[in-house]
Amino acid sequence: MKRAGLIITAIAAALFLASWFIKGMTIEGENPVSQGFWVTLSAFLTLCIFSFLYKDNPFYKFAEHLFVGVSAAYWMTMGFWTTFVPNLFPRISEGLSSAFKVAYAGFDPFYLIPVVLGILLLMRLSSSHGWLARWPLAFIVGTTSGLYFTAALRSNFMEQISSTFLPLVTDWQGFGAFFSNFSLSATGQFAAMLANWVIFTGVICGLIYFFFSREHSGLFGRASRFGIWILMITFGASFGYTVMGRISLLVGRISFLLRDWLNAIN
Repeated sequence: MKRAGLIITAIAAALFLASWFIKGMTIEGENPVSQGFWVTLSAFLTLCIFSFLYKDNPFYKFAEHLFVGVSAAYWMTMGFWTTFVPNLFPRISEGLSSAFKVAYAGFDPFYLIPVVLGILLLMRLSSSHGWLARWPLAFIVGTTSGLYFTAALRSNFMEQISSTFLPLVTDWQGFGAFFSNFSLSATGQFAAMLANWVIFTGVICGLIYFFFSREHSGLFGRASRFGIWILMITFGASFGYTVMGRISLLVGRISFLLRDWLNAIN
């Protein structure tokens, strides 16, 4: 490591220890030293991630690798205690069941199949027998595709199509009743009909934009351009929704730094 890197690391370590000491002195309640350490560590890792806004650096890489490692370890542990212990051990071994304090359900040879597939999947780590991992991997991909195919077909295809089959005229009782009960309320008849017309027109014009077997000119071209507007508004709304979610996360971390770490706000 270069001299500048050593100096920066030493300064960061000194600031961490100083922050830990100050937080341990200011936090009230049980174990203030422990709470001060975790608050300081959380703030330190948050600043390490934020440092990527400047450029890629060792502090960011440390926080990134720590996050990936902790996440992998957490999900591996959760998988062991929620899958192996309650589902596998009670059906393959009475000794393992008693060791992990779960009720023995009797030996079931079919549960040895996932055990064998899991062992074969670990053969991926072997340079000479790595090809054996292809069989369980193919089983996982095939089974997952089959299970999710019907759900994806129903939610992403059939339900979206059926949601566009809407009545263009709702609760129609004549022009007199319509104008006498006219209201701009979001739950009113006019708003419901307008929403259905917007959906119907947007779907038709959006489909026309992707119809390339005819020149986009005249009325057909105007419908195609309206379809572009509908698509851009939809993409913009989706992007804005995503940005709002990320901004919410950013506000949460800044609030943590200013309130819990620096005590600058209440």
